[in-house]
Amino acid sequence: MITPAYAHGGPPLQGFLRATAEDFEVEEVLGFEPDGTGEHVFVLVEKRHANTEWVAGQLARAAAVQPRSVSFSGMKDRHAVTRQMFSVQLPGREGPDWTKLDIEGVKVLSASRHSRKLKRGVHRENRFRIRLTRLEGNRAAAEECLGRIASHGVPNYFGEQRFGREGGNLTSARVLFAGGRMGRSQRGFALSAARSHVFNCVLSDRVGGRSWNQALEGEVWMLGGTHSIFGPQPLDDELLRRMNRFDIDPTGPLWGRGELRSSGKVAEIETGIALDSGFSAGLEAADLRQERRSLRVMPAGFSAKWESGDSLLLEFSLPSGCFATSVIREVCSTNTDCN
Repeated sequence: MITPAYAHGGPPLQGFLRATAEDFEVEEVLGFEPDGTGEHVFVLVEKRHANTEWVAGQLARAAAVQPRSVSFSGMKDRHAVTRQMFSVQLPGREGPDWTKLDIEGVKVLSASRHSRKLKRGVHRENRFRIRLTRLEGNRAAAEECLGRIASHGVPNYFGEQRFGREGGNLTSARVLFAGGRMGRSQRGFALSAARSHVFNCVLSDRVGGRSWNQALEGEVWMLGGTHSIFGPQPLDDELLRRMNRFDIDPTGPLWGRGELRSSGKVAEIETGIALDSGFSAGLEAADLRQERRSLRVMPAGFSAKWESGDSLLLEFSLPSGCFATSVIREVCSTNTDCN
């Protein structure tokens, strides 16, 4: 697992993240409301010190259904206070009194019927409220860094949690690609980690070359706020204008089988790094198809407020699939001490 390059000069602050769970709040925003009818119950919960999959299991037990009947859009941090939706399939029958469930660290906020199950990755964004504490460092430099984040965004790295404790998911990927056998869940984590590692290596190289938010020949573009891509095509003034106003973003590879879509200088960078990673052949053999991910992300509604001499409150939103730690790392080198 690499230490990715910094886009804004390296963090000017050092401090603590998640000194308490309340210092890291996440609110999932679906982008739509339950329609009020159907065989699925959408259960909105607030959880503290609780793993998303564990909560799903507890909801299944409370509703007397199989675990596969409970679904959610995204995994949320355990060491945090998070609000997210779960769906429970209950065709033709009522469920429990959801607001009276007694699950440690979990409070049910609402429950509504919907005609479809909640699928992975369908939520629009996550809203974050993060407090950094016991800060030391250069406050003036931090203010400059925060300004650059607000105006230029940050590299869209996959966060450390994608790779497991001490990079354990990457170790599993190496075992898997060497012919090892493992369960479906572990295999999924391993493949995701390997793919994310290749992407992070490509992005780190582009950050080091100061091209993560610039256009190179052979670029594949993603429309802002979507997963739709186009290109490569010859660079012109209109493309550059669209990039500068964040209408489109340059992308990097989520490695898999099939032809790499980029060309020219971009394809040269991506192919070389993927081969050097040692994971490209295994990802292709796993039958994952080539996909793309934006190289940059702009935190929406970004604000930073000094609460005291050594505490900083950050508030912002990120699209589904983006990591708050990729914002935090640019301004603060953190230790974690969650209680």
